[in-house]
Amino acid sequence: MGELFKLLKDGNKPSLLAAIVNTIIALLKGGAFFFTGNVAMFAEMMHSIGDAANQFFVYIGSSLSKKAPTPRFPNGFGRLVNLVCLGAVIIVGILSYETIIEGWHHIQHPTESTGVAITLSVLAIAIVLEFVVLYKAGKEILHEVGVKGTLLSPLTTSFANLSRAKPATKLVFMEDLVATSGGILAFVAVLISHFTGFLQAEGIASIMIGIMMFYVVGKVFLDNARGALGETDEQMLVHIAHIVSENEHVKDIQKLEVIKEGEYLHVEIIIEIDPKYTFAEVDDISDTIKELILTQQGVTDITISFDEDDGIRTWTQHKDERTVLKTRD
Repeated sequence: MGELFKLLKDGNKPSLLAAIVNTIIALLKGGAFFFTGNVAMFAEMMHSIGDAANQFFVYIGSSLSKKAPTPRFPNGFGRLVNLVCLGAVIIVGILSYETIIEGWHHIQHPTESTGVAITLSVLAIAIVLEFVVLYKAGKEILHEVGVKGTLLSPLTTSFANLSRAKPATKLVFMEDLVATSGGILAFVAVLISHFTGFLQAEGIASIMIGIMMFYVVGKVFLDNARGALGETDEQMLVHIAHIVSENEHVKDIQKLEVIKEGEYLHVEIIIEIDPKYTFAEVDDISDTIKELILTQQGVTDITISFDEDDGIRTWTQHKDERTVLKTRD
């Protein structure tokens, strides 16, 4: 039990914060829907329930993925967070379907909801809270990729670095981006319905929110399916090849793989060196290169082997300086 609490302590903090905030929001929206019967509020309630459940699952998965390898699972549990995310999107998928069906029903049979002041107040609170979580998730993305920015960078630069973020942080950012957008959409729909009498606006908003949720489902599913299978991090692969090639003892790189293991990167490399080096010298070269690679963002495990230089250039991948990452201090 002590190990479990320790692992939970090291879980993805943005997902835990998002789960707590979305639970509170779901309760507020549920209460508002109960008193007003507003279909746009129903869509937002379902969205918040899905996000809260998703993010709790992701938090637990990200925590357990940090468990050390065991004799039964020698490769560790890094990909567990991908498997948990795959399971979590099923929940969002079901809620997305229910949201769209409810919206379509309201378009066919529009009914006027009551308690507009309650609905708008709850939506306004939800939008602010969702925006706070979105901003913090954006900051976490920049922190994970080692990028410093301005006050607005979590809402701008984070999009450009989203693909390099940890799976859990990426999921939180995407879900809260849709949640914030959906909240604004529902807010506008309620205003239109109340002041123009176009009651179908709430149903249309519900369908649009459901479609946005389905987009998150598809995006998260594909990202984590690749992660569960073991996807190559192309950008880090080029970066590691670049910094290893700069070592004066390295003649060539015979093989290099950089595989994503959940939130971490596993590196396997075969280096060609001059056969004149002694075993002790090769050991020193190995220690130097390992230390260098392990300082790179996200790298936690490396397998390094050596072979004698055959005089034939094997590593011919183009080293575009624009794809080379900055080495961490």
